[in-house]
Amino acid sequence: MSHHPDTAASPAAEPPVTIPLLQAWRAEGRRIVMVTAYDAAMTRLVDPVVDVILVGDSVGNVCLGFDNTLPVSLAMMNHHVEAVARARPRALLVADMPFLSFHLDLADTIRNAGGFLQRGAAAVKLEGGAARVPAVQALVACEIPVMGHLGLTPQSVNAMGGFKVQGRAVAQARQILDDARRLEDAGCFSLVLEGIPAELAARITESLGIPTIGIGAGPDCSGQVLVLHDLLGLLPGRKAKFVRTYVDGYGLLQAGLSAFAEDVRAGRFPGPAESYALPEAARAALDEIRAQREDIC
Repeated sequence: MSHHPDTAASPAAEPPVTIPLLQAWRAEGRRIVMVTAYDAAMTRLVDPVVDVILVGDSVGNVCLGFDNTLPVSLAMMNHHVEAVARARPRALLVADMPFLSFHLDLADTIRNAGGFLQRGAAAVKLEGGAARVPAVQALVACEIPVMGHLGLTPQSVNAMGGFKVQGRAVAQARQILDDARRLEDAGCFSLVLEGIPAELAARITESLGIPTIGIGAGPDCSGQVLVLHDLLGLLPGRKAKFVRTYVDGYGLLQAGLSAFAEDVRAGRFPGPAESYALPEAARAALDEIRAQREDIC
């Protein structure tokens, strides 16, 4: 049986991260650290270190076995947002709005986003440029904070013809810059910039008053985000160019599992340290029962 830690949060050494605090950091030049998390265990791991936790629809790729984020449903996202929120993180908790959860009409968009806040998120993130301005305005009018997402937007993988760097052509770069300004004007408190040239991300960051969070967008954004499983090296296989892996998590975990399997097969696990002893009175009673059975035989 696994150990289940108390879900009650211990008193935080520092105050919770809020949207006004992130915006103050942007003004001060302090870099923002953001990672993904999809369950309570990983949230407890990252929370003391990071500023923002994103429950990303990337859960489809890294946890659920999908090839992209399109199959991720609102029900799936609700499940993972609830799991992360139960850890009561100090970091700002942002929930990704999955495909088709903000595309149909504004009433559904508000209802779906509001559901994330009711489940413990502090804000939502949605992908897209100028076409998303009405949705952003409607959400902000309902006191639902919105983080935008421009550049390589994974929910647009089919329209983009794959996971390709965006903004290299002049017209596309201008469009992304214009979209960034429109999203800020619509009320977004922050923007994720993904898969765009570093120079374009720097110009966008310089032109905005809100924080930008880069992923594959160079070093000049207000902060950076990576998928937790990528930076911890938990998944085998080829990584995107913008990923830096800080530890061979996959190798370390496999080594631990292999050692466990060897100990089980060799009879070394469990040992006395992992076993429970029978109290003397109970042992004596069982010995007496066994002796009686042997006498009958």
